[in-house]
Amino acid sequence: MIRFPKWMAATLLLVLSLPKLYAQDKQSFQQPTLSDSTSWTLVLLPDIQNYVKFQRNQPILDVMMNWIVQHRDRLNIEMVMCTGDLVEHDDIINPDPKKMDQTGKQQWEAAARAFAKLDGKIPYITATGNHDYNIFSYTHKPKTTHFPQYFYPDKNSENQKILREVTENVYGNPSLENAAYQWKSPHGKPFLFLSLEFAPRDTVLRWANKIVNQQKYADHSVVLLTHAYLNYKNEHIATAKYDLQDAHYGTAVFDRLVRPAKNIEMVFSGHIGAPNDVRKHLGFRIDNNSAGKRVSQMTFNAQALGGGTYGSGGDGWIRILEFLPDGKTVKVRTFSPFFALSSSTQHLAWRTEDYDEFTITLN
Repeated sequence: MIRFPKWMAATLLLVLSLPKLYAQDKQSFQQPTLSDSTSWTLVLLPDIQNYVKFQRNQPILDVMMNWIVQHRDRLNIEMVMCTGDLVEHDDIINPDPKKMDQTGKQQWEAAARAFAKLDGKIPYITATGNHDYNIFSYTHKPKTTHFPQYFYPDKNSENQKILREVTENVYGNPSLENAAYQWKSPHGKPFLFLSLEFAPRDTVLRWANKIVNQQKYADHSVVLLTHAYLNYKNEHIATAKYDLQDAHYGTAVFDRLVRPAKNIEMVFSGHIGAPNDVRKHLGFRIDNNSAGKRVSQMTFNAQALGGGTYGSGGDGWIRILEFLPDGKTVKVRTFSPFFALSSSTQHLAWRTEDYDEFTITLN
């Protein structure tokens, strides 16, 4: 009879049990479901720039969009929002292949093509981020962008149905860079989704104030979407390195728009991140507005996960927000359709830390 030392016997037992444990782990994986079958879902997409800048990463973005369409009915997905930075470089024509292998035009085409999977099916709203403008050449110039050429009012018929307000961009043309969408939930609650350009100009903040203060939107729950708003320390972003003369970030947006408003209940943003550091892609805080009502402010990004700036683009992470029928409770979960795709990686498809899975209470 062979006798093993106790430490070796324990090691052998662990090794022999690993296949069984792994099989159990795979069997326990579940796709997202609603906690209440009458809830509705908002899907929040992070900055997608690192998916579109490399041709190799674009299929991961396709997986995310296809998953949304596939689970539209199962999760009652009524709205998709994206935090901006749709491209890495707005107008580059000679990219360094180590940094990106797609021109600006190719990146915009890839972003528009990915969202086209939702066209005619689900409304979607996207902010514009710093990378969506000519950030490498706009020193002392207005921030210009090709966004309106690829994301226009009639691109998605479901968007066009709910579009109510737009204002002029730096070209002097009405554009979805700054737009408001009116929508009523399946539970009868009226919403106004308000999207603002990266570092909104004075005229844009004045326009947004005018919109949210109109009497016809007084009873609406306003959801504000912008790009650079919170840092990972859950603080409002006060300044940024960009050489722009007429630009406002989180602190100014909060002080000049969010706090004075009586109906802004949620703010979504992206922009931040650090290579392979989940926490530095996230922010969350609650403040009271001038009417004493809570404003839940959430930053969600993933662009440098999965290998940093030149990695996978973000490992397919999305946020799933379930709005319960009580009209007040919003359950937030963080999920990767990319990891969920294979039984070999499904055990990685959920993030369940308290900063990734939590509940928001609306007013």
